[in-house]
Amino acid sequence: MSTRDEIMALERRLREAELGPDPDFFEQVLADEVLIDGERAKAKVVAAHRPGAGPKFTKVEMSDVEIVDHGEAAVVTCKGSYEGPQWSGTLKFMRVWLKRNGRWQIIAGSVLH
Repeated sequence: MSTRDEIMALERRLREAELGPDPDFFEQVLADEVLIDGERAKAKVVAAHRPGAGPKFTKVEMSDVEIVDHGEAAVVTCKGSYEGPQWSGTLKFMRVWLKRNGRWQIIAGSVLH
């Protein structure tokens, strides 16, 4: 499987984890030292995806997905459209995936409102 195919599969699982919500997915896929918008953010992201009194989002769609393959790293840019009872809107993302010990993890990212 190509790097692009592996990352596309992980990005699909990430979208499904947003809908779940599935904090275990984020626990696994985010590197312990992940930086989101310049801050260590793993605990915050995992906590934000814990199930609550209802679904966080009822619809999540990704568009304009671009993947730049750097071998053991890949950079993804995309737009996410979210609908939910507490918030609906569109966000732009940039994620840096790194393959270490045969496993892809997100090591950095940014979110634009």
